[in-house]
Amino acid sequence: MTLNIADLYEAVADAIPDRVPVVCGDERRTYAELDRRANRLAHHLESVGVQPGQHVAVHMRNRMEYVEALLACMKIRAVPINVNFRYTDAELVYLYSNSDSVALIVENEYLATAGVALPQCPGIGHVVVVGEHDGLPAGFESVTVVDYEDALAAQPDTRGFGPRSSDDHFVIYTGGTTGMPKGVVWRHEDFYFAALCGGNVGGAPRRSLEEVVAGATANTEPSAYLLIPPLMHGAAIYSLLIAFLMGERRVLTRTFDPADVPRLVEAEQLAGITVVGDAIARPIADAIREHGAGHDLSSLKMMGSGGALFSPTLKDELREMIPGLTIKDAFGASETGHDGIVEFGEDGTKRIRSNPNMILVDEKFRPMSPGSDDVGFIARRGHVPLEYYKDEAKTAATFPVVDGVRMAILGDMGRMEEDGTILLLGRGSTCINTGGEKVYPEEVEQALKTHPAVMDALVAGAPDVRYGERVAAVVQLRPGFDDTDPGQIAEHCRVHVAGYKIPRAVVVVPSIRRSPSGKADYRWAREVVTAG
Repeated sequence: MTLNIADLYEAVADAIPDRVPVVCGDERRTYAELDRRANRLAHHLESVGVQPGQHVAVHMRNRMEYVEALLACMKIRAVPINVNFRYTDAELVYLYSNSDSVALIVENEYLATAGVALPQCPGIGHVVVVGEHDGLPAGFESVTVVDYEDALAAQPDTRGFGPRSSDDHFVIYTGGTTGMPKGVVWRHEDFYFAALCGGNVGGAPRRSLEEVVAGATANTEPSAYLLIPPLMHGAAIYSLLIAFLMGERRVLTRTFDPADVPRLVEAEQLAGITVVGDAIARPIADAIREHGAGHDLSSLKMMGSGGALFSPTLKDELREMIPGLTIKDAFGASETGHDGIVEFGEDGTKRIRSNPNMILVDEKFRPMSPGSDDVGFIARRGHVPLEYYKDEAKTAATFPVVDGVRMAILGDMGRMEEDGTILLLGRGSTCINTGGEKVYPEEVEQALKTHPAVMDALVAGAPDVRYGERVAAVVQLRPGFDDTDPGQIAEHCRVHVAGYKIPRAVVVVPSIRRSPSGKADYRWAREVVTAG
């Protein structure tokens, strides 16, 4: 047996079939139940011609069918493609097409938007619709369509799939420093070690199927964690798949309702909660303060964040309300997996706990020596992705091979101390992190410039107490449009980009500051939106 995620999952499912690894709303699935339904969906995808290595777009919110779709694709060596459910039709056209998806599993809530995109995505030939609907909108005429439950009912719940490989692919679509999303292509074995912590969070990686099964079986008092981020995000997928391999349980939320968290902690005896920085953690803290006294929260021992850091003040509030609570800021990315934990010094400095795979490199990708005062790019070596899907130039820049060693170069800057600990200095890109969502200025700028009143625009992140950063814009108006409402300019973006990318503030200036070559001055833009 290889270190293929589907192989590992099936082996654990066979060892502890009656254990419940996933809860979502009122639905609970044992390993055996989940496996049987995923088998049915896998057979259906095979029956409509989905081949090993082909891509299947998964377009829905958190729900049990999302989990089944992930497993079904991997069972037949196909590749699930995570789709941001907030995307507009223009963004969907790009993602459906760029990923070369041949099939789509879409939730009924998003049929209208998908229907607008599908005629422009000839690669997709088959659609599976999750949930009841009143009829298909325009746009589905050129594809075959089947109801999700009907598809499952027509197929056997046994396995009978072909052999798999450690070299099978797993793809996570993420944004780059600028521009549209990019597909990060992993080998299953690399993904297992880098993103899934070798099937053993906090311990030595398990290097065989037998070790994974033994560890999951021995975990007779499995922890349960509330997983709030949507499964379309890499960090959420990491957590879910880690739970499968460790015999743990994940409780999913379809929509985030902070007031329901204290009830869930008590009902599911949650040991931990996974959030995305203050944007999620602060409302939870408010809910605990208001409703916590009416619930038993004694099981809650840990709160972890991926994709955005907790603020120090919020950490203090949470620890005051829940004595003994451990709070962890995870450091990682879709391009590197799980890289370590960020530790905060009393002086506000941020350090990544020593990780032998994490190094610092200079602008020529040469490793930098510990103890130097020089600033470098934080990088990972060892188990890293193969490439960005269909993007040779960005692959070469992010995943270079130096002296025969492939590395993943992050956009974060740092200094390496004598003991190998990395002092995290900040992002080296213009990426805006708003509540864990990545927003890339050029995309929003293009949307702003479609407004007839806008001559030029720059987009930058302004500090925000709840979300860490909020999207803001500096705009230069065309002559004769001086009385244009800035709020109307922001609202204009809604037809071009997802809601979370729309500027929350628009500052009008006489002229946009750029270098003589036309390069944007983003530092100036951030100063303007912060002051404005």
